[in-house]
Amino acid sequence: MALHPDRLFPIEPASREIARRLYDSVAGLPIVSPHGHTDPSWYAEDGPFPDPATLFVKPDHYVTRMLYSQGVRLEALGIARRDGAGVETDGRRIWRLFAENFHLFAGTPSRLWFEHSLETVFGIADRLGFRNADALYDRISDALQTPELRPRALYRKFNIEVIATTDGALDDLAAHDAIRASDWGGRVVPTYRPDAVVNPEAAGFAGNVRKLVEITGNALDWEGYLAAHRARRAYFRERGATATDHGHPTARTADLSKGAAALLFDRILSGTVSPEDAEVFRAQMLTEMARMSLDDGLVMQIHPGSYRNHNPSLFAAFGPDMGADIPQPTDYVRALKPLLDAFGNDPRLTLILFTLDETSYSRELAPLAGHYPALKLGPAWWFFDSPEGMRRFRETTTETAGFYNTVGFNDDTRAYLSIPARHDMARRVDCAYLARLVADHRLDEDEALRIAHDLAYRLAKEAYRL
Repeated sequence: MALHPDRLFPIEPASREIARRLYDSVAGLPIVSPHGHTDPSWYAEDGPFPDPATLFVKPDHYVTRMLYSQGVRLEALGIARRDGAGVETDGRRIWRLFAENFHLFAGTPSRLWFEHSLETVFGIADRLGFRNADALYDRISDALQTPELRPRALYRKFNIEVIATTDGALDDLAAHDAIRASDWGGRVVPTYRPDAVVNPEAAGFAGNVRKLVEITGNALDWEGYLAAHRARRAYFRERGATATDHGHPTARTADLSKGAAALLFDRILSGTVSPEDAEVFRAQMLTEMARMSLDDGLVMQIHPGSYRNHNPSLFAAFGPDMGADIPQPTDYVRALKPLLDAFGNDPRLTLILFTLDETSYSRELAPLAGHYPALKLGPAWWFFDSPEGMRRFRETTTETAGFYNTVGFNDDTRAYLSIPARHDMARRVDCAYLARLVADHRLDEDEALRIAHDLAYRLAKEAYRL
C-alpha cells in the first residue's frame, strides 16, 4: 500500500490531467489552520507525544464511534468511565484492537487521514492489520521519541504558517503566554469560545458566570456580564486571537431590548431556567457577540445543529463528547434574521456559518451568503469533512454564493498528525472540482489556478484576519 498520486482526482483522463496541474500549483502552499482544537500546551512544552494508541485511537471520536458501533467497548479503547472501572491502560492492546478492526474504516476519510499520516510522518506504506500491529506499534513508538517528531518540529515539517486553538472564556491562556515568551517562531493563536458562560444548560453555568464577572471585576448583572465578555475578548486579542466560536444547538438569534435581556439574565441566574428561556438567552448572546465584533474586530463563527450526547446511557457512564453527537435539521433563514436585521449589511462584521444539515446549503445558506455582506460560508464540517462532503459543498453552494463567499478550508481537529492530511484532501477535492469546470469550458485554466490558490491559502488567511 502506498498513497496513490492521483487519489481523489477525476477518473476522466482530460479532467485528471487538469486536476494534476492545479494540485501541483497548491500542494506546497503553507497551511493556514484558522479553527481547530489542538492543545496549546503541546507547543508550549514541546514534549514527545505518547504511545501510538494515545495518539491515534483514544482521542479520535471518528475512530472510537466507528468501533463502538460494531460492539467494541469504549473501556477496551482506553476511554475512562466516570467511575473509573475496567479501563484498558495497555496502549499495545488498544492498538491491536484497532488494527484487528481497521477494515471497518474502508471508504471513510479516517482511513485516508490515518494512512497519509503513517506514510508522510513515519514512512510506513504498509496497511495496518492484526499481523503487523505489533511491528508498526514499535516503529511508531520509537519514532515518537525522536526530536523530529516533537510538536514544534512537526509544525515546521507540516509547513504550518499559523494555527488557532479553541479556548474557553475562563481559560487563563497560560500555554499561549508561554509560547509567546519562548524563542520559538511558530504562530499559535487562541479563539474565544464562550459556550460555558453563554449556555444556561451547560454544567455549572451559574458558577461559570460568577467566575467570569469576578475575574474581570464586574458586577453580577446584565451590564456587568456583557462588560466581562468584552474584557475577556480583549484578553484573548492581546494574545493574538482573531476569532470567536459558538457551538449552539440551533442557529437562533434574538434582539431583545436591554430591559428584557436584563430580566432574562436575572431569571436564568435565579435557577428557574426553562428550555425556552435557555434558547432565547443563547439567541440573544449571538447577537450581543456580533455587536461586540463590530467594536473589536473579532471574526465570528457559528457551529450549530448538533444534538449533543444523543446516547443517554453512554453519557451516564462516560460523560460528554463520546461520539454520540448527531446532526439535526437547522433553520437559518428565520433563525438568523434578528441578527441579520441588526448587522447583516455591515461589512465590518465577518460571520462564518457552518452546518451539519447539508439540505440547507442550496436552499438557505448559499442564498444568504450570496446576499448579506457580513456572511461567509465555512467549509464542509464534521461528518461532512470528507471527499464526498467537500464535493457536495462545492456543487450546492458555488452557483449561488460563488467561491469568494466561502473561507477556504479549516481542519477543525484535535488530531495533530492529521492536519496536513486534511488540508491535502481539501486541496485535491477542490482541484478536482475546478478541473471539471475547466474541462466543461466554464473556467479558463489560469482562472482555476488562481481560485485553487485562494481556496487553499488566501481566503482563510483573509477571512480570519490572519
